Amino acid sequence: MILLTSQYRDRLLANGREPDTDHVPVVKFFNPFGAGVWLATELDAGGDVMFGLADLGYPELGFWSFDELRSIRLPFGMGIERDLHFASDLPISIWAEAARETGSIRGAEQLLYARAGQRPSDENIGRP
Repeated sequence: MILLTSQYRDRLLANGREPDTDHVPVVKFFNPFGAGVWLATELDAGGDVMFGLADLGYPELGFWSFDELRSIRLPFGMGIERDLHFASDLPISIWAEAARETGSIRGAEQLLYARAGQRPSDENIGRP
């Protein structure tokens, strides 16, 4: 599997040229064997440092190395994968708030997709 297509790379690089913007996540990476989910919104000009929401047991906004992510080796010769079905029109701030409320990106995904069709506001994220 191609972890980062040229189309995604171009979008991430373009977002990286617009810092301090509440970008929509472009791509979702995950560990198919357990903890580890990354929603990337930006890529630096050097092509390695990504920014977005990462969850390795606790969701937080920050930076990580794409090269390190790509080099992770898991059981059965597998590695980190890209979610082929991920799509979002919600900015990373909404994802981060939902992840904090639910305790994980996976929990945020369930919450936000359950509310598809209506954009959650800061006041009602995580509330019935």
